[in-house]
Amino acid sequence: MTTIVGRAESQEAFTETAQALHDDLLYYHQLFDIYNDYEGVNNLKTVNDNAGIAPVEVDSRIIALLKDCKSYYELTGGMVNPAMGSVLQLWHVARNDGINDPDNAYLPKEEKLRQAAQYMDFEAVVLDEAASTVYITDPKVQLDVGAVAKGWSAQRVAEKAPAGLLISVGGNVCATGPKDANGTPWVVGVQDPNGGDKYLHTLYLTKGSLVTSGDYQRAYVVEGELYHHIIDPNTLYPSTLWRSVTILCDDSGLADALSTALFLLPMEEGQALLDQCGAYALWVNRNGEIFYSPGFEDYIRT
Repeated sequence: MTTIVGRAESQEAFTETAQALHDDLLYYHQLFDIYNDYEGVNNLKTVNDNAGIAPVEVDSRIIALLKDCKSYYELTGGMVNPAMGSVLQLWHVARNDGINDPDNAYLPKEEKLRQAAQYMDFEAVVLDEAASTVYITDPKVQLDVGAVAKGWSAQRVAEKAPAGLLISVGGNVCATGPKDANGTPWVVGVQDPNGGDKYLHTLYLTKGSLVTSGDYQRAYVVEGELYHHIIDPNTLYPSTLWRSVTILCDDSGLADALSTALFLLPMEEGQALLDQCGAYALWVNRNGEIFYSPGFEDYIRT
Protein backbone atom coordinates (compact mmCIF):
# COMPACT_ATOMS: atom_id res chain seq x y z
CA MET A 1 0.00 0.00 0.00
CA THR A 2 1.24 3.49 -0.89
CA THR A 3 0.46 6.51 1.28
CA ILE A 4 1.43 10.10 0.54
CA VAL A 5 0.94 12.84 3.15
CA GLY A 6 1.72 16.53 2.78
CA ARG A 7 0.49 20.04 2.13
CA ALA A 8 -0.40 21.91 -1.04
CA GLU A 9 -2.13 25.11 -2.11
CA SER A 10 -5.33 23.19 -2.77
CA GLN A 11 -6.85 19.74 -2.65
CA GLU A 12 -6.65 19.62 -6.42
CA ALA A 13 -2.95 20.48 -6.44
CA PHE A 14 -2.16 17.84 -3.83
CA THR A 15 -4.21 15.21 -5.66
CA GLU A 16 -2.36 15.98 -8.89
CA THR A 17 1.03 15.64 -7.18
CA ALA A 18 0.07 12.45 -5.34
CA GLN A 19 -1.33 10.87 -8.51
CA ALA A 20 1.86 11.62 -10.44
CA LEU A 21 3.98 10.02 -7.72
CA HIS A 22 1.64 7.01 -7.58
CA ASP A 23 1.85 6.60 -11.36
CA ASP A 24 5.66 6.68 -11.23
CA LEU A 25 5.72 4.06 -8.48
CA LEU A 26 3.35 1.85 -10.46
CA TYR A 27 5.62 2.02 -13.50
CA TYR A 28 8.66 1.14 -11.40
CA HIS A 29 6.72 -1.86 -10.09
CA GLN A 30 6.01 -3.00 -13.63
CA LEU A 31 9.65 -2.56 -14.66
CA PHE A 32 11.02 -4.59 -11.76
CA ASP A 33 8.29 -7.27 -11.71
CA ILE A 34 9.63 -10.80 -12.27
CA TYR A 35 6.24 -12.54 -12.28
CA ASN A 36 4.05 -10.65 -14.76
CA ASP A 37 4.22 -9.33 -18.31
CA TYR A 38 2.94 -5.87 -19.29
CA GLU A 39 2.07 -4.80 -22.79
CA GLY A 40 4.80 -2.68 -24.33
CA VAL A 41 7.17 -3.13 -21.36
CA ASN A 42 10.43 -5.07 -21.31
CA ASN A 43 10.77 -5.71 -17.60
CA LEU A 44 12.89 -7.99 -15.42
CA LYS A 45 10.63 -10.91 -16.25
CA THR A 46 11.50 -10.31 -19.90
CA VAL A 47 15.19 -10.31 -18.96
CA ASN A 48 14.82 -13.56 -16.99
CA ASP A 49 12.83 -15.18 -19.79
CA ASN A 50 15.70 -14.42 -22.19
CA ALA A 51 18.49 -15.68 -19.94
CA GLY A 52 21.06 -17.46 -22.10
CA ILE A 53 19.18 -16.47 -25.24
CA ALA A 54 19.69 -12.80 -26.05
CA PRO A 55 20.23 -9.33 -24.56
CA VAL A 56 17.03 -7.42 -23.80
CA GLU A 57 16.68 -3.70 -24.47
CA VAL A 58 15.27 -2.11 -21.32
CA ASP A 59 14.32 1.21 -19.80
CA SER A 60 17.38 3.05 -18.46
CA ARG A 61 15.89 2.80 -14.96
CA ILE A 62 16.42 -0.97 -14.99
CA ILE A 63 20.09 -0.40 -15.85
CA ALA A 64 20.36 2.16 -13.03
CA LEU A 65 18.77 -0.20 -10.50
CA LEU A 66 21.02 -3.12 -11.47
CA LYS A 67 24.12 -0.92 -11.26
CA ASP A 68 23.15 0.02 -7.72
CA CYS A 69 22.38 -3.63 -6.98
CA LYS A 70 25.94 -4.45 -7.98
CA SER A 71 27.18 -1.82 -5.53
CA TYR A 72 25.00 -3.27 -2.75
CA TYR A 73 26.21 -6.79 -3.62
CA GLU A 74 29.83 -5.70 -3.27
CA LEU A 75 29.17 -3.58 -0.16
CA THR A 76 27.48 -6.45 1.68
CA GLY A 77 29.89 -9.18 0.62
CA GLY A 78 27.18 -10.91 -1.42
CA MET A 79 24.57 -10.97 1.36
CA VAL A 80 22.29 -8.87 -0.86
CA ASN A 81 22.40 -10.81 -4.12
CA PRO A 82 19.90 -9.92 -6.89
CA ALA A 83 20.96 -13.06 -8.80
CA MET A 84 19.44 -15.37 -6.16
CA GLY A 85 16.22 -15.69 -8.13
CA SER A 86 16.56 -19.44 -8.71
CA VAL A 87 16.67 -20.08 -4.94
CA LEU A 88 14.09 -17.46 -4.02
CA GLN A 89 11.65 -18.86 -6.58
CA LEU A 90 11.62 -22.22 -4.76
CA TRP A 91 10.77 -20.45 -1.51
CA HIS A 92 8.19 -18.24 -3.25
CA VAL A 93 6.29 -21.27 -4.57
CA ALA A 94 6.46 -23.14 -1.25
CA ARG A 95 5.37 -20.06 0.71
CA ASN A 96 2.40 -19.34 -1.56
CA ASP A 97 1.34 -22.99 -1.46
CA GLY A 98 1.66 -23.01 2.34
CA ILE A 99 -0.36 -19.84 2.76
CA ASN A 100 -3.09 -21.13 0.46
CA ASP A 101 -3.14 -24.63 2.00
CA PRO A 102 -1.72 -24.41 5.56
CA ASP A 103 -2.47 -28.04 6.40
CA ASN A 104 -0.13 -29.21 3.65
CA ALA A 105 2.58 -26.57 4.01
CA TYR A 106 6.05 -27.77 3.09
CA LEU A 107 9.66 -26.60 2.74
CA PRO A 108 11.57 -26.57 -0.55
CA LYS A 109 13.52 -29.78 -1.02
CA GLU A 110 17.12 -29.51 0.14
CA GLU A 111 18.43 -31.06 -3.08
CA LYS A 112 16.60 -28.53 -5.23
CA LEU A 113 17.86 -25.63 -3.12
CA ARG A 114 21.45 -26.86 -3.49
CA GLN A 115 21.02 -27.27 -7.24
CA ALA A 116 19.54 -23.78 -7.58
CA ALA A 117 22.37 -22.32 -5.47
CA GLN A 118 24.83 -23.25 -8.21
CA TYR A 119 23.24 -20.50 -10.31
CA MET A 120 23.57 -17.35 -8.19
CA ASP A 121 26.50 -15.66 -9.93
CA PHE A 122 25.80 -11.95 -10.38
CA GLU A 123 28.72 -11.79 -12.83
CA ALA A 124 26.40 -13.56 -15.29
CA VAL A 125 24.34 -10.35 -15.49
CA VAL A 126 25.87 -8.19 -18.23
CA LEU A 127 24.84 -4.54 -18.49
CA ASP A 128 25.42 -2.56 -21.69
CA GLU A 129 24.63 1.06 -20.89
CA ALA A 130 25.31 2.31 -24.42
CA ALA A 131 22.81 -0.15 -25.91
CA SER A 132 20.59 -0.07 -22.77
CA THR A 133 20.51 -3.85 -22.64
CA VAL A 134 20.67 -6.53 -19.96
CA TYR A 135 21.87 -10.03 -20.78
CA ILE A 136 22.03 -12.98 -18.40
CA THR A 137 24.69 -15.22 -19.92
CA ASP A 138 23.71 -18.33 -17.90
CA PRO A 139 20.20 -19.61 -18.72
CA LYS A 140 19.72 -20.86 -15.14
CA VAL A 141 20.57 -17.56 -13.42
CA GLN A 142 17.50 -15.50 -12.54
CA LEU A 143 17.15 -11.97 -11.19
CA ASP A 144 15.05 -11.12 -8.13
CA VAL A 145 15.47 -7.54 -6.89
CA GLY A 146 12.86 -7.78 -4.14
CA ALA A 147 15.41 -6.91 -1.44
CA VAL A 148 15.99 -3.42 -2.83
CA ALA A 149 13.46 -2.50 -5.55
CA LYS A 150 10.77 -1.02 -3.31
CA GLY A 151 13.16 1.25 -1.43
CA TRP A 152 15.06 2.13 -4.58
CA SER A 153 11.84 3.11 -6.36
CA ALA A 154 10.65 5.15 -3.37
CA GLN A 155 13.95 7.03 -3.38
CA ARG A 156 13.75 7.89 -7.08
CA VAL A 157 10.19 9.17 -6.64
CA ALA A 158 11.10 11.13 -3.49
CA GLU A 159 13.94 12.85 -5.34
CA LYS A 160 11.45 14.25 -7.86
CA ALA A 161 8.75 15.08 -5.31
CA PRO A 162 8.10 18.50 -3.77
CA ALA A 163 9.61 19.22 -0.37
CA GLY A 164 7.50 18.49 2.68
CA LEU A 165 5.98 15.13 1.77
CA LEU A 166 5.96 11.83 3.61
CA ILE A 167 5.88 8.91 1.17
CA SER A 168 5.25 5.40 2.49
CA VAL A 169 5.55 2.49 0.07
CA GLY A 170 4.63 -0.70 1.89
CA GLY A 171 6.45 0.44 5.01
CA ASN A 172 9.44 2.02 3.26
CA VAL A 173 9.08 5.61 4.46
CA CYS A 174 10.71 8.63 2.80
CA ALA A 175 10.49 12.23 4.03
CA THR A 176 11.25 14.92 1.44
CA GLY A 177 11.58 17.60 4.11
CA PRO A 178 9.85 18.83 7.28
CA LYS A 179 6.06 18.84 7.32
CA ASP A 180 5.74 22.64 7.43
CA ALA A 181 7.63 25.92 7.08
CA ASN A 182 8.47 25.88 10.79
CA GLY A 183 10.61 22.78 10.29
CA THR A 184 8.29 20.45 12.20
CA PRO A 185 9.52 16.86 11.79
CA TRP A 186 7.31 13.98 10.78
CA VAL A 187 6.54 11.29 13.34
CA VAL A 188 6.93 7.73 12.04
CA GLY A 189 6.57 4.38 13.78
CA VAL A 190 8.80 1.31 14.07
CA GLN A 191 6.53 -1.73 13.93
CA ASP A 192 6.55 -4.24 16.77
CA PRO A 193 7.52 -7.62 15.23
CA ASN A 194 4.95 -9.25 17.52
CA GLY A 195 2.23 -7.56 15.48
CA GLY A 196 -0.78 -5.56 16.54
CA ASP A 197 -1.15 -1.79 16.40
CA LYS A 198 1.68 -1.07 18.84
CA TYR A 199 4.98 0.49 17.84
CA LEU A 200 8.34 -0.30 19.38
CA HIS A 201 9.12 3.40 19.04
CA THR A 202 7.98 6.51 17.26
CA LEU A 203 10.74 8.52 15.62
CA TYR A 204 11.28 12.05 14.36
CA LEU A 205 12.07 12.15 10.64
CA THR A 206 12.70 15.37 8.73
CA LYS A 207 14.46 14.11 5.62
CA GLY A 208 15.63 10.67 4.62
CA SER A 209 14.28 7.18 4.96
CA LEU A 210 13.12 4.59 7.49
CA VAL A 211 13.01 0.93 6.40
CA THR A 212 12.31 -2.22 8.44
CA SER A 213 12.86 -5.88 7.55
CA GLY A 214 11.17 -8.45 9.78
CA ASP A 215 10.31 -12.11 10.14
CA TYR A 216 6.60 -11.22 10.36
CA GLN A 217 6.50 -10.14 6.70
CA ARG A 218 5.51 -12.69 4.02
CA ALA A 219 5.89 -15.68 6.32
CA TYR A 220 4.23 -19.08 6.60
CA VAL A 221 4.22 -21.97 9.06
CA VAL A 222 5.48 -25.53 8.55
CA GLU A 223 4.99 -28.01 11.40
CA GLY A 224 4.64 -25.17 13.90
CA GLU A 225 7.77 -23.33 12.72
CA LEU A 226 7.61 -19.88 11.09
CA TYR A 227 9.52 -19.42 7.82
CA HIS A 228 9.88 -15.87 6.52
CA HIS A 229 11.08 -14.48 3.19
CA ILE A 230 14.59 -13.20 4.02
CA ILE A 231 16.84 -16.01 2.79
CA ASP A 232 20.49 -16.29 3.80
CA PRO A 233 22.55 -16.93 0.63
CA ASN A 234 24.97 -19.07 2.66
CA THR A 235 22.43 -21.42 4.27
CA LEU A 236 19.65 -21.03 1.64
CA TYR A 237 17.14 -20.84 4.52
CA PRO A 238 15.46 -17.95 6.35
CA SER A 239 17.85 -16.33 8.80
CA THR A 240 17.16 -16.85 12.50
CA LEU A 241 19.43 -14.16 13.98
CA TRP A 242 16.87 -11.37 14.36
CA ARG A 243 13.13 -10.69 14.55
CA SER A 244 13.48 -7.33 12.84
CA VAL A 245 16.03 -4.72 11.77
CA THR A 246 15.16 -1.04 11.21
CA ILE A 247 17.43 1.32 9.26
CA LEU A 248 17.58 5.12 9.26
CA CYS A 249 19.43 6.36 6.19
CA ASP A 250 19.47 9.27 3.74
CA ASP A 251 18.81 6.95 0.77
CA SER A 252 15.85 4.54 0.77
CA GLY A 253 17.41 2.12 -1.71
CA LEU A 254 20.53 1.79 0.40
CA ALA A 255 18.34 1.52 3.52
CA ASP A 256 16.45 -1.39 1.92
CA ALA A 257 19.72 -3.16 1.10
CA LEU A 258 21.11 -2.53 4.58
CA SER A 259 17.96 -3.77 6.33
CA THR A 260 18.30 -7.07 4.46
CA ALA A 261 22.04 -7.39 5.02
CA LEU A 262 21.87 -6.56 8.73
CA PHE A 263 19.02 -9.03 9.18
CA LEU A 264 21.41 -11.73 7.95
CA LEU A 265 24.55 -10.62 9.81
CA PRO A 266 25.77 -10.59 13.43
CA MET A 267 25.54 -7.14 15.01
CA GLU A 268 29.26 -6.40 14.82
CA GLU A 269 29.37 -6.99 11.07
CA GLY A 270 26.17 -5.02 10.61
CA GLN A 271 27.59 -2.07 12.55
CA ALA A 272 30.65 -2.08 10.28
CA LEU A 273 28.34 -1.64 7.28
CA LEU A 274 26.45 1.16 9.04
CA ASP A 275 29.74 2.94 9.72
CA GLN A 276 30.64 2.77 6.03
CA CYS A 277 27.28 4.20 4.99
CA GLY A 278 26.56 6.81 7.66
CA ALA A 279 23.37 4.98 8.65
CA TYR A 280 21.74 3.93 11.93
CA ALA A 281 19.93 0.77 13.02
CA LEU A 282 17.67 -0.83 15.59
CA TRP A 283 17.80 -4.61 16.05
CA VAL A 284 15.26 -6.87 17.78
CA ASN A 285 16.59 -10.32 18.65
CA ARG A 286 14.74 -13.61 19.04
CA ASN A 287 14.12 -12.90 22.74
CA GLY A 288 12.59 -9.50 22.03
CA GLU A 289 15.61 -7.54 23.26
CA ILE A 290 16.23 -4.24 21.47
CA PHE A 291 19.68 -2.95 20.48
CA TYR A 292 20.61 0.41 18.95
CA SER A 293 23.53 1.53 16.84
CA PRO A 294 25.26 4.74 17.97
CA GLY A 295 23.12 7.68 16.82
CA PHE A 296 19.80 5.88 16.40
CA GLU A 297 18.39 6.94 19.77
CA ASP A 298 18.80 10.61 18.81
CA TYR A 299 15.74 10.18 16.56
CA ILE A 300 13.46 8.54 19.14
CA ARG A 301 10.33 10.44 20.15
CA THR A 302 8.66 7.79 22.32
